[in-house]
Amino acid sequence: MKRLLTTILLLAVVGTIVAKDYTLSTPNTTIVLSAEKGKQLFFRYYGAKADVSDIHATGRMLKYDAYPAFGTRCDAPYASLVKQHDGDNATKFVVDKVEQIEGNPISTLSVWLRDVAHPNLVVKVNYSAYNDCDIVKMNTEYFNEGKKPVVLQKYMSAVLPIQSDNCVLLHLDGNVKNEFNENVIPLPNGVHTISTQTSTRISQYQNASFMIGLDGRLDETACPVIAATLVWMGNSHFEFYNTSMARVSTLFMGGINPAASDYTLAGGKSLATPEMVFTYATNGKGEATRSLHRWARKHQLLDGTKQREILLNSWEGVHFDISETSMVDMTRDFAQLGGEMFVVDDGWFGNKYPRNNATTSLGDWEIAPSKLPNGIRPLINLAHSNGMKFGIWIEPEMVNTKSELYEKHPDWVLRHPDFEPTFGRGKTQLLLDLTNPKVQDHVFSIVDNLLTEYPDIYYIKWDNNMSMHNAQSQYLPKALQSNLSVDFTLALEKILKRIRAKYPHVVIQLCASGGSRLNYGFMPYFQEMWTSDQTDAYHRVLIQWGAMNFFPSNMLAAHVGSAYSKYTQRLIPIKYRFDVASMCRLGMEMVPSKLNDAEKEYAKRAIAEYKIIRPVVQQGDLYRLVSPYEGKRDFTSLMYVTEAKDRAVLFAYRHLFKHEMSNIVIRLQGLNPDAKYTIREVAPEVEGKPVAINGKTISGKFLMEEGIVIPELVKGFTRNAPLGEVRTGNDFRSVVLELTEVK
Repeated sequence: MKRLLTTILLLAVVGTIVAKDYTLSTPNTTIVLSAEKGKQLFFRYYGAKADVSDIHATGRMLKYDAYPAFGTRCDAPYASLVKQHDGDNATKFVVDKVEQIEGNPISTLSVWLRDVAHPNLVVKVNYSAYNDCDIVKMNTEYFNEGKKPVVLQKYMSAVLPIQSDNCVLLHLDGNVKNEFNENVIPLPNGVHTISTQTSTRISQYQNASFMIGLDGRLDETACPVIAATLVWMGNSHFEFYNTSMARVSTLFMGGINPAASDYTLAGGKSLATPEMVFTYATNGKGEATRSLHRWARKHQLLDGTKQREILLNSWEGVHFDISETSMVDMTRDFAQLGGEMFVVDDGWFGNKYPRNNATTSLGDWEIAPSKLPNGIRPLINLAHSNGMKFGIWIEPEMVNTKSELYEKHPDWVLRHPDFEPTFGRGKTQLLLDLTNPKVQDHVFSIVDNLLTEYPDIYYIKWDNNMSMHNAQSQYLPKALQSNLSVDFTLALEKILKRIRAKYPHVVIQLCASGGSRLNYGFMPYFQEMWTSDQTDAYHRVLIQWGAMNFFPSNMLAAHVGSAYSKYTQRLIPIKYRFDVASMCRLGMEMVPSKLNDAEKEYAKRAIAEYKIIRPVVQQGDLYRLVSPYEGKRDFTSLMYVTEAKDRAVLFAYRHLFKHEMSNIVIRLQGLNPDAKYTIREVAPEVEGKPVAINGKTISGKFLMEEGIVIPELVKGFTRNAPLGEVRTGNDFRSVVLELTEVK
C-alpha cells in the first residue's frame, strides 16, 4: 500500500512550503529537486545513487529551473510557451504545492506550478522512480482553471540539465527497409534537434530515443551514459543545448513536437504530456540498454515476459495472390518444419472490390469469395489440426478511394476541401480521421467483428502504410485544426484501450511499412513489432543491432526470407538467415515448398533448436560484443544471458570473406566468473559436424577475460554451395553457441 511521505502542501494548512530538497531513488540512481512555495522549482541532480550531503559537498548539485517558461529569460531555452486568451504569452511559474508518494514498485514526486500573471494556468510536473529497475520517468500536465481557452504552443514533457560539456550522442535514423541506423556523433556546439512529424509512422526517419555518453565517449562497458525514450505514439521533438544559453554544460528537453501543433485548451480542461523514460548507467551503454529492456518487459510491453511463437507470414511468399490452395499448402508445409503459427497477410478481403493489389479494398473488411470461397474457417481449423495457431492481417486506419467504405463515407478521411489529396500506397490510399467518433467506432469494429466471428484467431498483424499527408480534419472545427496531430494520437490510444479492454491478450503485431512505429508508446497495446520489411539478412544485422539499443528482442519480429533478396539482389545462405532471425523473435517469410530437401531439413533443425534457446533469447540480458558499425565492419557478435547466469546464447556473424583474415577474439560478458560452462553449437551447418569448440567446458572467468576464437568463421567452409543452395562463396557465415552452467 502506498505511503504518503509529504502530503499535498496547501497554503491554508501549512502556511508556506519551506525550501527543501526532494529525492527519488532507483536501485542505482538518484534524482533531486528543490521546491519552495512561491519560488521556482529547481532541478538539482540526476546520476549515480548518492546521499544529498555528498552531492552538495562535491559540487555536483545543480540549480537550474526545472521547467523554464518563455517570458522571464527570453535568451534562454524554454520548455513552455502558452498564449492566454488576451494574447499574452509571458509566463512565470512558481511552486504552488508538492506531493511525494512512496510506492512499490513506483515512487512519485509531483509539483504544481502556477503562473504568477495568469493564475488560471497550472502545470503539474511529475517525476517517478522504480525500485526494481534503474528507470525514472518525467512528464507534465497542463490545467486551464479559467473559463476562457489558452493555446499551448510549446509543452515539453521533460527538462534534464546535464553537467558535462563533452557529450557524445547516439540516435537512430533511417527509412523503409533501412531502419534504425546507429549514429554516434559528438554533440555539436549550439542547438541540436531530433524531430519527427509524420504523425502516424513516427519512427520512419528518426526514432524518439537517444543515448548520451558524458565523458567524451560512448562505449559498451566503461563510461557514464544517460539513455532516454519518449512514450508517445505521435510526433516527437528533442532539443540538446550545448551552449552558454543553457547556463549549464548541456541541457536536454523533449516531448511532443510543437510544430503545427498549437493546442487549444478550453476552460476547465487539461492535457497530460507523454512520459519521457530515462536511465543512468555508470558502466556504458550496454548497462543502459539492459535497464531499458528489463523495464520494458516488466512494466511497459504487453505480455512482456511471455514466450513468443514461431510463425510463417504469407506476404513475401505470395504477396496479394491469396488463394485457399496456396494458404493450405503453406500451412501444412510450415507445420512439417515445426512451425507454431500461420498468418494470412494482405490480400484476403474485399467483396465488391477484391484486394488484388494496393489500389483497392482497404476499409472493406469482408472475406473476398473469389480468393477464399470457403472463408477463413477452414484455414483456422487446418492450423489447429496441425498443432498451430492462426493469424490475419489488417490495416484499420486506412481506406482506398476504390472501396465501398469510401463510397459511403468520403467525409471520414483526412483531406483539405480545397486541395487534391496526397495519396499513399497504391495512389488511392487515404488516412481515416480518427478524431471523428464514428471513425473510432469503425476501427474498433474491424477488430471486434473479426474476433467475434472467429474467437480462435490468435494473432493480428496491424499495418500502417501511410503518414499523415493531408493534415486537415473534416470533423474538427476550423479553430481546432492545429489540435489534429495530438488529438489524432489520443484518439488512436483511445481505440487501442477499447480493444484491449475487450481482448486483453490477443497477440497483435504492429507494422508500419516495416519498423516505422517502433516506440514505447505502443508497447501497452502490442506484444511485438515488425522490425523491417528488409529481407536481406546482412542488412537485417544492422537494423536489429540498432533497434536493440532501446527495444528488447522479444518484441522485435525477425523472419527468414528467401536466399535471394529482391531489395539488395544478394544471395545469402539459409544458415546465416536463420541465425540472424534467431537473435529476435524467429519467423519465416517465404513459400516453404520452394526450399530444396536439404534446406527443409536444415530449417526443421533450426526451428527445433530455436525452441531450446528461445527462453534465453527472448528474456535474457543483452550483451553486445562486436559492433557491425565499428572497426572493419565485417564481423558482428552479441549474446544473451539469463538473470541466473546459468545459460547464455552467443551469436557470431562474419559477413564478408577476405583472404587470410585474422582470427577474431570474442570476449564474452555477463557470465558468472566462478562458474564453468559447457559449450554446444546450435544448429550447425552440417548435422554432426559442429565447430571445434563444441563440447568444451570453460570457466566464465576465462571466457570473459580472454575470450574465444571460432576459426571456422574466418577460414570459411569448404563447400561452394552449402545445403544445395546457389553458389554464395564464403560470404555470410555464422555460428550460434549455447552455454550451460555445469552444476
